[in-house]
Amino acid sequence: MALPLVLFDVNETLSDMGRMSQHFEEIGAPPQLAALWFASVLRDGFALTAAGYNVPFGEVAEDALRTVLAGQPLNRDVEDALAHVMTSLQGLPLHPDVVEGFRALTGRGFELAALTNGAAATAEALLERGGVRADVGPVLSVEDAPRWKPAPESYAYALRAVQRAADDVVLVAVHPWDIDGAARAGLRTVWLNRSGGPYPAVMTRPDHEVPTIADLPDLLVRA
Repeated sequence: MALPLVLFDVNETLSDMGRMSQHFEEIGAPPQLAALWFASVLRDGFALTAAGYNVPFGEVAEDALRTVLAGQPLNRDVEDALAHVMTSLQGLPLHPDVVEGFRALTGRGFELAALTNGAAATAEALLERGGVRADVGPVLSVEDAPRWKPAPESYAYALRAVQRAADDVVLVAVHPWDIDGAARAGLRTVWLNRSGGPYPAVMTRPDHEVPTIADLPDLLVRA
């Protein structure tokens, strides 16, 4: 049986967004604002997607950042603070399990691709810094699709780009909303549950659940 293509989400699934808290501290803002900011980016991006608009991730992120920093006692002017955080977003590292996991997957013959709500260039740079760009085939962005994930058009765009049928692609993501969207679009799914938390009961269950990317090869060969 032919192996499925493994399609990875990027933000938080591959990139270590937890590092953003220190960058908020560097501008004098409370570190916990980093999580609020990223949640606000997703909220606003999803709202625009629901309304039928596809606004670039960077624009949504900067607007949300300006809002959460309003009234904070920063150690520099707002424009410098915005630039510092947005630049830091471009330089995040990979999670520690990514390199081992990717090498294990490609070593077993799996083809890899990525689909991000962010910019393709940002995802490409992340993979280059981590030394795994050569392990991944197409790096796709919803900027080239009609709408952000989890809209069905985003997954349809990815399937056309990788030239695979939906049931021949496995989406791997830390976000239940991404798992739910991909499942509704007919893709197979694996929830990457690094935190050990529960999966939301209101969303479509993943086909499988793993704690690290390194656990994927054996799972997918058996599946």
